[in-house]
Amino acid sequence: MEYVKLGNTGLDVSRLCLGCMGFGEAERWVHPWVLNEENSRPIIKKALDLGINFFDTANVYSDGTSEEFLGRALKDYANRDEIVLATKVYFSVNEGPNRSGLSRKAIMSKIDRSLKRLETDYVDLYIIHRWDYNTPIEETMEALHDVVKAGKARYIGASAMHAWQFQKALYTAEKNGWTRFVSMQNHYNLIYREEEREMLPFCQEEKIAVTPYSPLASGRLTRDWAETTHRSETDQIQKSKYDKMANADRLIVERVAEIAEKRGVPRVQVALAWLLQKNPVTAPIIGASKTAHLENAADALSIQLTTEEIALLEEPYVPHPIVGFK
Repeated sequence: MEYVKLGNTGLDVSRLCLGCMGFGEAERWVHPWVLNEENSRPIIKKALDLGINFFDTANVYSDGTSEEFLGRALKDYANRDEIVLATKVYFSVNEGPNRSGLSRKAIMSKIDRSLKRLETDYVDLYIIHRWDYNTPIEETMEALHDVVKAGKARYIGASAMHAWQFQKALYTAEKNGWTRFVSMQNHYNLIYREEEREMLPFCQEEKIAVTPYSPLASGRLTRDWAETTHRSETDQIQKSKYDKMANADRLIVERVAEIAEKRGVPRVQVALAWLLQKNPVTAPIIGASKTAHLENAADALSIQLTTEEIALLEEPYVPHPIVGFK
């Protein structure tokens, strides 16, 4: 495993981050394909065995049970001081006033509940899951600063927003002497590259770590076009992200397969190798439902795509509608 600094910080993270959205109690979440605790633990253990020290979850995943499963597994298998643990705040499974968003009340309540579920005194990275249009950014940034100063989070990060919003948040923090965001968790892969227009150049200029989610486009980059899985058949969110541009994306998926076949490697390694070679990508957030998925992903670190291969993969891309945030 390779390790790099998380943006402009002294924090060492593995080049791959295990995303834990796929762990939890299925009846408490929109995804029926998530793994229960018994089946998720071997995957978390395998990640640790491979040298992955970076784990990402969220308070909303399976109504908090993802945090519970991850917290118990890390407590059993890992040294907390060596682990970089990230969770997120914004969404809520339950409806009602003050249950979601980024108000001071919501943030202060959600961090304590996340820490209890994770069975830890602090998270290393506390991420806002989306932009809150109904709360002043000053209120959000001051609350996050206070979470850090209280020792409940070491760093803060952001996810899925417009570049102007991210810039406004950073400016607000600097203006008031509050804690700055150190990372951006955005939607980025071979068939969704809209972040290359503004967000990625901005993050590179500001030395912000980029930790893309959905690096394999919910598995679409890793299998034959006509092949389906339980997730692809039931995951309405991935359908909303990728179905509309499927015809335009097909050639890219086929070129991933072509390069993988020539190299004699799984397609996942080609798709991840492309992402790992893009600046300023720090650590893609990979999901896994089998230990073999992690092994294949880790092997991508040893692959260096040629300039010609990268050009072949990128050439068919056409502009896509913005998905993942408003």
